[in-house]
Parts: sequence; structure tokens; C-alpha cells
Amino acid sequence: MKFGALAAALVIAFGAQAPQRLPLDSLPAELSASAPFGLPAEIPVPLDNPFSAAKLALGRKLFFDPILSLDRSIACASCHQPEHGFAEPARLSSGVGGALTQRNAPSLFNRAFGERQMWDGKGASLEQQALLPIENELEMALPLDVALERLRADAQYSELFATAFKDGVTRDNLARALATFVRRLTFGDSPIDRFRTGEVAMITQQERTGMWLWESRAGCWKCHSGPNFTDEDFHATGIGVQSGEPEPGRAAITADAGDRGKFKTPTLRGLTLTAPYMHDGSLATLEEVVDFYARGGNPNSALDSRLAPFEATLEERAALVAFLKALSRSGPPPQAR
Repeated sequence: MKFGALAAALVIAFGAQAPQRLPLDSLPAELSASAPFGLPAEIPVPLDNPFSAAKLALGRKLFFDPILSLDRSIACASCHQPEHGFAEPARLSSGVGGALTQRNAPSLFNRAFGERQMWDGKGASLEQQALLPIENELEMALPLDVALERLRADAQYSELFATAFKDGVTRDNLARALATFVRRLTFGDSPIDRFRTGEVAMITQQERTGMWLWESRAGCWKCHSGPNFTDEDFHATGIGVQSGEPEPGRAAITADAGDRGKFKTPTLRGLTLTAPYMHDGSLATLEEVVDFYARGGNPNSALDSRLAPFEATLEERAALVAFLKALSRSGPPPQAR
């Protein structure tokens, strides 16, 4: 979707308003510089975007501000809501004018540790990803040159950018500020992390059974590996298949037919906050997710060879769900509270 100079000028001049869907900044005043227990202690930062408190403050303000959407009706936080694990409790998000996004809003937890961003890996870095929703016609729908004009015309933002960057308001600096904020959105220190280091009383017997299934017969570890419970790779699970044909998925980015139907493995941390699940939001509960994988995904020509049906009783499936929920909890097991 292209916006003419006249339309852009009208938006700048009159600041068109629409019904608001703007979560408040309910985060702690200080966002930790180190990752929580269970994750690598140091949050990685690229050489061309070193951390500064001024960048963090600027990125945080921008994240919650509707100034970056065409009609000033939504902000980054509208689809990445803090109380929902920086995801949204809807299958698809509503962009400017009520347009529906093509994919479920993914959680932003621990994206500092990600190798590529977005469900199809279109974002090679957090800096690149940060700008894509702004211009996307189904999301914030604001041309970046108009966004930059708005920010330069705003006295407070002009000052904040000048404090954070020598060259003030630029496309790259907008991306750097937003990415700096997102890198501080971490989630960890679950009972599972504590159990793995010897604090065996931290999880229930049911959660232990679920972890054993996850590590053995269910084979979840094949893709959900490492401290963030994701291999940061792309797999075709059959979600989104229609009449036996998978979506383009990762292939739309790489032009490699072998990537057809593949989407990024999400982290398992914070799952109780981030329903619904999968890249299209088609599975409403963790129970549905477990059932989906127990049957081996949806059959199609691109189905990942790692997926295979596994036998699990109702009790075992409930144990897997309990294990997944434990990754969203902190403190002692429920019966010990």
C-alpha cells in the first residue's frame, strides 16, 4: 500500500485520531541489565548498537506511543502487550483501520537471544525487525519518512533523540532505540531451571513426568532446545496447511522450495501468558498444542521429519501441559506455597 504525499501531509497536519487500543507501560521502572537465571547471564548487544540508558528510555517511550501508526490509534504495545507476555490474546491482531495481520503476534520475550526475528525470519536483527511493522499496511501503516517527520516535529522526541544519538532522528536510530528496549524484555528463572541445577523440590511429580516425556518419547527437545527452549530454526509442522498444501512460510524469504511451510520455533518460556499458539493462532490452549504434536502434526508434503506421532495417555498429556506451565512460573511448586 502506497500513501501519496497529500495523504501523508494531512496525517501530519491533523494528527488523525481513531479509537485507542493502547496498553499502559506497567513495567518496572528499571529493566535489568542481566538476564534471569536459566538464560545466558549477559544479554547480547551488537557492536553497532551499544547499550545506553538514553537509548533504552527512548525505545521504551516509542514502544508505548501511537505516534508511529498512521492514525495514531495503535502502538507497538498494542500487539505486544506486557500483561500477555508481549504477545496478544487474539489469533490475529488488528492494525490501523481494523486490518487483520497475517500472523499471530509472537512474544518478544528473550528475543535478544534470537538469531532471526519474526515467524518467517524476515528480520535479520532486532534493529531490522523493529521497523517492519511500522510500514506494514496491515499493522501500523505509516511510511517511515512520515514517521521521522513526526518525530522531528515533536520537541520532546527531538530532545530525546539528540540525547541518545549524535545525529538525532534517523531511520537507523529509530530502529536502534526500539531494539535496545526489546533486548531488555527477558523471562526466565522458572522452577524447571532451578530443578535442573539440583533444587529437586521446585517441581511437582506431575511436572517431572511431563519433563521426562518432553525429553524422551514426545521428542519436544528436538526443536525446543537450549536455555530459551528453541533451536532458533524453522520447521514445517503442518499448521496452516490447506488441502494438503503448506503456506510459503520461510520460503517466501529465502526463495528456497525446501523452506516451504517452515516457521520459527518459538520459545516455550512464558506460555501461559501468550495464548493462542502457533503462527496463525489456531490452537487456543496448551492442551490443544500437546494433542497436535501427539498426532504428529498435520500431514503434508513439507512435514518436518522430526515430527512423528507419539503415544500418551490423558494423564501423560496433562503432565506435559503441567511441565510447560512450570516454565511460566516462579517460586516453589503450587502445593508447597
